[in-house]
Amino acid sequence: MPEPEEDLVELLLSKVDLPPAVADALKAAPSIIVPRTRAELYELSLGPDGADTFEVKYQVPGNGVVTEATVVRCKNGIAVNYPEDYIRRRDPNCMRIADDRPTDKPRFKDVYGYDFASLKQETLDWLATQDLIVVPFKAGGLTYGSPSLAIIPANTGFFATALVDLQGWVGIDEIEPFTPRSIMYAAPPFRHTHFEGKQVVVHDRSDTLHEIFAYNLYPGPSAKKGVFSALLDIGEQEGWLTAHASSVRVTTPYDNETVIMHEGASGGGKSEMCQDIRRQSDGRILLGTNVVSNEPYYINLAESSQLAPVTDDMTLCHIDLQKGNGKLTVADAEDGWFVRVDNMKTYGEDPSFERAVIHPETPLVFFNISGMPGATCLPWEHEPDSNGKPCPNPRVVIPRRMIKDVISEPTEIDVRTFGARMPACTRDNPTYGIMGMMHIVPPALAWLWRLIAPRGDKNPSIGESAEQTDKLAHGGLVSEGVGSYWPFSTGTKVAAANLLLKQLMDADRTRYVLTPNQHIGAYKVGFTAEWLTREYLARRGGGKIREEQLTPARCALFGYALKEVKIDGQQVRPTFLQPENQSQVGVEAYDTGAKILSDFFKAELEQFLTDDLDPLGRAIIEVCMKDGSVADYEALTPTYI
Repeated sequence: MPEPEEDLVELLLSKVDLPPAVADALKAAPSIIVPRTRAELYELSLGPDGADTFEVKYQVPGNGVVTEATVVRCKNGIAVNYPEDYIRRRDPNCMRIADDRPTDKPRFKDVYGYDFASLKQETLDWLATQDLIVVPFKAGGLTYGSPSLAIIPANTGFFATALVDLQGWVGIDEIEPFTPRSIMYAAPPFRHTHFEGKQVVVHDRSDTLHEIFAYNLYPGPSAKKGVFSALLDIGEQEGWLTAHASSVRVTTPYDNETVIMHEGASGGGKSEMCQDIRRQSDGRILLGTNVVSNEPYYINLAESSQLAPVTDDMTLCHIDLQKGNGKLTVADAEDGWFVRVDNMKTYGEDPSFERAVIHPETPLVFFNISGMPGATCLPWEHEPDSNGKPCPNPRVVIPRRMIKDVISEPTEIDVRTFGARMPACTRDNPTYGIMGMMHIVPPALAWLWRLIAPRGDKNPSIGESAEQTDKLAHGGLVSEGVGSYWPFSTGTKVAAANLLLKQLMDADRTRYVLTPNQHIGAYKVGFTAEWLTREYLARRGGGKIREEQLTPARCALFGYALKEVKIDGQQVRPTFLQPENQSQVGVEAYDTGAKILSDFFKAELEQFLTDDLDPLGRAIIEVCMKDGSVADYEALTPTYI
């Protein structure tokens, strides 16, 4: 017979050392469910009666009954949708810091005019009146993660299911007594009563505990990136970081293996790095289409390399993994992936992934994807926003074990690529979209690009502020910041910059590469340039790139351009490598774009020039400020080619 509910609660409280105020709230709650299995937790997503449809709603003073989310039982999982467009994507301005530890992020008291302590107690008091779900999980994955706990209302089972699918299910029977390194709380009505309907996630840090208070039910800023924040906080204290990156082992048709780690701001191609090259119906690969003449440019590739994903988004670079051999060793910081499927429009675009989510081993959690009771939830049927257009941020949480050929062991990185979204650049409309298909850069420039993490063109996964939207709409740039993980960091930019620089300098047998997506000069390329760069780098393997194969890029921030690239015996048109030679671009438009980029870098780098910055970092930034050459960067940090 199953144990009575009260016995499970007693078991939980006996195993978990909680702060007194939290323990008191749990003891006062009308009921607490501690799920024994993931299947039990999944059923709670559809309410106490296990209905086919369920509304997550609350009585909100002054607002009446507010529906926060709807949940539909489909054949292959649950489809979660939000009535408000705003809640369907992460608000980039949702983080607030409650404590007095060093930070460059907005402090709660400075924004709202009072200490968080009173709202913290009010939140715990509210939770004490609710039926609750309490689940342990591992922040950072099952192997290297930190023991953690989530305390949420019982009617938000979908949120808890997504959380443990992402971070790793830990049954109450399996765990030894522990003190949580992080605790997550969810109190959805507070966004209406205290924050004017806005997404707000408050972080309260101490030396031993990172508490995350989620005042909304979209998991992006909390169950996903909120846990990322906790990992960054822990890593900063211990001298390691969690990179915002994907990584993949690429095996060529000749059985050469290369592991590539790809970083970049949101929309920079991290998920795409683990995807197969998209081909035309006749098997050709469309590298680009000229936006002026509409001329397509194809290449033929008889056989693509095989891909074995290692990480998807949160890449653990734990200090205990490192071997001191000049290469970074990584592991996945998650047990499941929060995969954005906005680029899936029809059946057959990614057969392996489609098969995994349409016929999963266990039912999945879908977000912003249409679902009908009893029907199959399809990853290309994106829920319409209020304007009638498909939501640009459809997601599915898929356990990594369901990903084809996934690698679960710590893995050494051979190449670190960095992706940036680029707008079209032409003579008539010069922009910064002048990056060639791939550039080899010294570590100094690799650090600068990660320090800035520019986000341009459009970005589908987060809601921009009005100022950012205007900049991006008019060909401008927005910085996502240090390593592109800065939006989730609760610390200071300079501390993060120093840690990132040390990581790059320690990995001195790693090749650093830049690659664009969306456009190369006048050509619309989507993610094909990134995929072909992956093919080229893998086919070279550990082979040295000779100096005579490189030429300094016209814009020094791009390091070196390759003079020619051959893949499977076929030469890529040289103007994709050096866009200034494209007939619709030219030197004048290129130089205009280079100045836009250079001025942006200088403006963003100014803030790092403090006494706390590593002296090498200061020297690198000063080269940029003086419009230094590639040779100047090379003198500080030699390129591994």
